[in-house]
Amino acid sequence: MKRLAPLILALCCAFLLSVPAWAAAAAKKAEPAAKTPGTELAVMASQITGIAISPMLGVSGVGAYQYFKADTPEAKAKLPWFAQISFWLPAMLLVGVCAFKDTIAAVAPPGWKKPLDVAETLENKISGLVAAGAVVPSIVALGSKLITSSAGLDHAPVVVGGLGMIQLGAIDMSWLLTIVMVPLSVAVFAVVWVVGHAINVLILLSPWGAVDTVLKGLRTSVLSLVAGTALIDPVVGATLSVVIVIAAYFMAGWAFRLMVFGTEFTWDFFTFRAQRFKLLADGNKLFTAREIAEVPMRTYGRLHQEADGKLIFRFRPWLVLPERAIELPRDGLVVGKGVFYSEVLGHDQATDKDLTLLLLPPRYRGHEELFARTYHISGTCEVGLRKAWSWIKEAFGMGGKKAAEAAA
Repeated sequence: MKRLAPLILALCCAFLLSVPAWAAAAAKKAEPAAKTPGTELAVMASQITGIAISPMLGVSGVGAYQYFKADTPEAKAKLPWFAQISFWLPAMLLVGVCAFKDTIAAVAPPGWKKPLDVAETLENKISGLVAAGAVVPSIVALGSKLITSSAGLDHAPVVVGGLGMIQLGAIDMSWLLTIVMVPLSVAVFAVVWVVGHAINVLILLSPWGAVDTVLKGLRTSVLSLVAGTALIDPVVGATLSVVIVIAAYFMAGWAFRLMVFGTEFTWDFFTFRAQRFKLLADGNKLFTAREIAEVPMRTYGRLHQEADGKLIFRFRPWLVLPERAIELPRDGLVVGKGVFYSEVLGHDQATDKDLTLLLLPPRYRGHEELFARTYHISGTCEVGLRKAWSWIKEAFGMGGKKAAEAAA
């Protein structure tokens, strides 16, 4: 039953995002509640936050809601592209396929679904860009019209001095509100989306399917909570959205670094970059694996080697701020070769253990020995799944002939 949780949560979320249509149809005979600018603004805030948490599910849910809310075929024909059934229905089916993938992940062998996780991460990036560039502005424009209409500003009178209050024409003021709201809405969307996208990257890094299921279920639960509270009371939904935005703001730095790592990982994996990658003599790009000299984990930068042998890591915070540099310890450095990506390990004298210092993107696979020689690192070793596979081969006596020849 636990393995079905992500799929059930995804279906519940889609239901919560679509069910207001049926509720509105059932209550059509009742006296409609008066809509205020604050209510329209609260609904818009909840929709933008929900889309930012999971763009594909959020956009398809909002599209389905607008589709069923339209009463006539003419009204449905005027809906934006994401509210047409030709978009939101296939999008919901794709969300269901992803949920099914995560459902069976807990019982699947480690590593089998990593290519599918990479594909889903790429989909999340594309859908996020589309939502930020097209869907969010459309929702804000529509919300601005509803806000100005409910506030009585859709036909504002023009007052001419000396002639009294004479309405010379009708002016639609929604465009002004749209200009103000679109940049703010896109900024809010970006902050929340970066944190939501970090879950996809964590799934890429996680070797256990059960963890993937928990992470995906957590994100879907938050999205369902936003949709459910907005359905019950738009003001409560907007309040929850504000709480999510504030929390995402404080997590944005960590999530941004994780997003950059996931972008490099996805690009290298899909383009088979390791086959055409050429190692530079100096200044190769990589990531920190832990906090080093107050530099956060997974900071993206370049590794330089000075004439005296010192290793210097240079980086730009947020990729655009002024460059900073720190010196890396050289004690016991060794390059660890992994299945999906490799790393640089160092020896911690305080704990007498090997710790991962740097993470190498997948493009470095097959280039570990050259990387070690370039930076005068003592050698290489196997880590992660490759280390486990080597232990299995040694335990069952496989590859013993090659090991003996190497020793000779």
